[in-house]
Amino acid sequence: MSIDVYTVPVQQVVGVKGKKLEELHALGVTSVGQLFDYYPFRYEDYTLRDLSEVKDGDRITVEAKVVGIPQLQMYGRTKSRLTCKLVAGDRWFITAVWFNRHYIKDKLIAGSDIIMTGKWDQKRQQLTVTEVELPGQSASQTGTLQPVYSVSGSLTQKWLRQTMKQALLQFGELIPEVLPSELLRKYSLLPRKQAIALLHMPASVADGQRARRRMVYEELFLFQLKMQAYRAVNHKRADGVAHPVDLPAVRAFVRALPFTLTDSQKKVIAEILEDLQKPACMNRLLQGDVGAGKTIVAAVSLFAVVKAGYQGALMVPTEILAEQHKRSLERLFEPYGIQTALLTGSLTDRQRRDVLGSMQLGLVDVVVGTHALIQEDVYFRQLGLVVTDEQHRFGVNQRSILRRKGMNPDVLTMTATPIPRTLAITAFGDLDVSTLRELPKGRKPIKTYAVPHSMLERVLGFIRREVDAGRQAYVICPLIEESEKLDVQNAIDVHAQLQFAFPAYRVGLLHGRMSASEKDEMMREFSEGRVHVLVSTTVIEVGVDVPNSTLMIVYDADRFGLSQLHQLRGRVGRGEHQSYCVLIADPKNEVGKERMKAMTDTNDGFEIARRDLELRGPGDFFGTKQSGVPDFRLADMVTDFEVMEQARDDAAELVRGTDFWTGAVYAPLRSYLQREHVLDNEMLD
Repeated sequence: MSIDVYTVPVQQVVGVKGKKLEELHALGVTSVGQLFDYYPFRYEDYTLRDLSEVKDGDRITVEAKVVGIPQLQMYGRTKSRLTCKLVAGDRWFITAVWFNRHYIKDKLIAGSDIIMTGKWDQKRQQLTVTEVELPGQSASQTGTLQPVYSVSGSLTQKWLRQTMKQALLQFGELIPEVLPSELLRKYSLLPRKQAIALLHMPASVADGQRARRRMVYEELFLFQLKMQAYRAVNHKRADGVAHPVDLPAVRAFVRALPFTLTDSQKKVIAEILEDLQKPACMNRLLQGDVGAGKTIVAAVSLFAVVKAGYQGALMVPTEILAEQHKRSLERLFEPYGIQTALLTGSLTDRQRRDVLGSMQLGLVDVVVGTHALIQEDVYFRQLGLVVTDEQHRFGVNQRSILRRKGMNPDVLTMTATPIPRTLAITAFGDLDVSTLRELPKGRKPIKTYAVPHSMLERVLGFIRREVDAGRQAYVICPLIEESEKLDVQNAIDVHAQLQFAFPAYRVGLLHGRMSASEKDEMMREFSEGRVHVLVSTTVIEVGVDVPNSTLMIVYDADRFGLSQLHQLRGRVGRGEHQSYCVLIADPKNEVGKERMKAMTDTNDGFEIARRDLELRGPGDFFGTKQSGVPDFRLADMVTDFEVMEQARDDAAELVRGTDFWTGAVYAPLRSYLQREHVLDNEMLD
């Protein structure tokens, strides 16, 4: 029986002991297998370069002959600058500079050849040297690619490189293959042991690329295998609830709505109703642009579940939003005798006890709430559907706690952050993805303008015209108070300026340091039209529906991400009047300029999301690790899109066949799924 390198303690590698062992453990490296999986994040190229081929600022390695006398300047007792003239190649007369390396002076002998690595200054014909190989030195790294790892404490690049080399020498032959031979052949992938060795010690750039290609595919394939196997196993499960949906009643409810559903909404509702009638648990992501009508889809779904004899829960990130949803659902459900309740942190003890009691007795059909819904003493009589709105604002644990309040209830997750489909499939792997692509009829596109700070007077005039016409405006600032570090507008100062500029109108202020009741009161006054201009931080990003607000002004818009700007823009354009978004930005900020162009080019949230992804990458796009986005070691969800789709198709095809579940050749992959608890009947997050 072969040894599993993932069970061999890392201290069995010669030289790993004491403080170094503790620091490897702190990095999460406790076994030899985990050491092999600790990949470098880049490589330093020590290939000798011809100076005619390099660019200013390049990090290069050159061979040169000492022709001048080294000059040493001391600054204080410890700091020094050493310069020397050399000739590189046939014609390059260059200056080499060393900082705080005075001891090298005596070794720079005229006529001797040395190899230097450093940063090239084209204008000065100067190399700032970081590493040098002098005559007579052994263990040259010239001509090699050296891995660069994330290190901390007393761990150094040199020690980790030597340790990795030693580990490969001792245990490299024991690295197990995990991919089936047919996939290795299909894509001409390197064997695993060879790929790992080349990732840590590539002989050339081409070798490193081949090794990365193999390990990226493996990483994405194993991730997709988890998702596809989970779907295959749970597709046959019958431990959810097959709701007896009353389709005629649902159709009558939809016909009675005061507006016509879009084709997109009808299609998504049909998908959800089909899921509700199956004994397997629904786990569906509903994504739609700002204002695409996700809430009404949720309302129809909740109606269907209640009519089938079960309760529904809607969890939203803020109390303001919870109150708005409660009022909207109440209006829709009241004619049908469906009882709704609100559960938030600001209820009095008595109100809270009443709501909790009604939920347990089944006297309440639909509960709308914030994080208060997931507290320990919250129980439902028969929870059938959980809807979470703006899901990226809730952590994985919070969503799963709410789901456990019922016996495997169906789950509908909604987001107004449109995600490119391929990325959604990866990030929310086991979810079925439904998309609302069209906006309700009659919606006028929001006109968007990007202007410099010098046009502020004209912007104020624009606000005055809109408010004079009976409309309302939002003004968004990145900070609450003045900051010494950031030269950006803050909400408190802007509020004072606008109060002075518009003495005849009421200017409100909203920010994150206000109490929940203060925020609620301010939003209530704005939604009722008693506040004309609302100055706010991004706390408004997920806010209430105020159809009379037609103007969104964003100060220092270049400080915001694209998707965040699109969310803010979506606060207006909800009524019958033409709406506008004005982005005040620094025209010299290059990244900001790209964002402003995207915002003025399109109102399409999916196009905005695609450009945001290109500008920021998936980590920033999703925000926190809690979002559930996989944290890959090598793969990149933007640049490796195509590989990800191939891996998904390969994994899906594999789990569809009976051989995968019984054949000896696939035993390592089945063991992997067991270790990852994919087959334990738990819903993945």
